[in-house]
Amino acid sequence: MGKLKLYDINTSRETIVEERDAVYLSRTPEQRFFGVLQLNHISVTMNGGQPLKSPQGKGLVIRKPAI
Repeated sequence: MGKLKLYDINTSRETIVEERDAVYLSRTPEQRFFGVLQLNHISVTMNGGQPLKSPQGKGLVIRKPAI
């Protein structure tokens, strides 16, 4: 599982973006792919076992749950 990094509020956005870009670019394509799968698994788990996207006619459409 990944790790959560908390930033100081005084850290500029540019610094954070540069740091995240460096981490992303240092990964292999395989690691990037499995990272996306991991994020998908987490999103389904946090959404009560329901996917955030589902087939609706033509293609995939993002839908919000009815409250």
